Amino acid sequence: MKGARMATAEGLDRAVVDLASRALKAGAADCVLMPVEVPAGDSFAYVLVRDAGLLERARALPPVMPVQGARALASFTGTMAGKKTLAVLRPCEARAAVELAKLEQVKLDSVTVVTCDCPGAVPLAAYLADGGELPAWTGEPTARPICRTCDHFTGGGDLHAATLGQAEGSALLVPLREKGSALLEALGLVADADALAWEQEAAKLTATRREARSKAHEELAAEVAGLSGLAQFFGNCIGCHNCRSVCPVCYCRQCYIDGDSWEAPAAEYLGRAQNAGSLRLLPDTVLFHIGRLAHMSLSCVSCGTCEDACPADIRVAQLFGMVAARTQRLFDYEPGSDAECAVPLATFKEDELHEVEA
Repeated sequence: MKGARMATAEGLDRAVVDLASRALKAGAADCVLMPVEVPAGDSFAYVLVRDAGLLERARALPPVMPVQGARALASFTGTMAGKKTLAVLRPCEARAAVELAKLEQVKLDSVTVVTCDCPGAVPLAAYLADGGELPAWTGEPTARPICRTCDHFTGGGDLHAATLGQAEGSALLVPLREKGSALLEALGLVADADALAWEQEAAKLTATRREARSKAHEELAAEVAGLSGLAQFFGNCIGCHNCRSVCPVCYCRQCYIDGDSWEAPAAEYLGRAQNAGSLRLLPDTVLFHIGRLAHMSLSCVSCGTCEDACPADIRVAQLFGMVAARTQRLFDYEPGSDAECAVPLATFKEDELHEVEA
């Protein structure tokens, strides 16, 4: 694999902004979607711009993820037919965008996605309290727990800015798909530098992350074993459904849980309270999370935005990531890795899953 050299002496953010600006000027993109620091300086928002001058406060990898980039992409691509968009996303956001494209929620035909090696994000609550910068690859872990065990921290886009294994002040622009190669060509860049050092460093870190993830999943599985374990894990849930609202692959216009059929008559609640001796209100919070897992775990990319959005500090992303890893392994499915591979729940195979038959 080869890539084009990109100078990052002024930082990766500046280099990616310059790349996006060149794409606009060269006509390789009509607009750019990228995280930009808000005027107050305390958060970041995805902004769609046509004027390169508005990217001065943009960041390729902001320290937090207040909005999942795939959701931002889904909000406008249906009305941007023919307009060439350059979208700068994290690898997990790019993978979520591919899943949404399979589910016909995003149109990626005219979108070129640029990703970067991602060390993770800091917890949103911690950032709002004390600020902070992008987590470091090594040293004191400031990244979210879900990021520390992420093994998809690289790739995912059409063009990838590789920094691992590269000399300081330099990165590689590696085309991973045809649209990435087309962008390099439009900018007059040639992918003639060997990417072996990046591949080796990424592989080494991937192995370390997978080992950490296996250990974390083993410990969490023991904690949530059985219905009582799940009930305790979700004991502080207030039923706000924030985790669903920010999830990139929860896209239904009308969620069944918000429908009338989800609500029972008062008499039923009284009967349940009488039979059990008491009834927790709001009821059925565990059922809500189990239902959501059943719907979206196969497409879950473990981006962690659900956990950031939880006001009760429930480790939602860590549990969902554990369950998602198991269901995806069962179906031999890796969300967001292959745009041509159909979502398992939308594909019927007559001969499958015999190992889980009763």
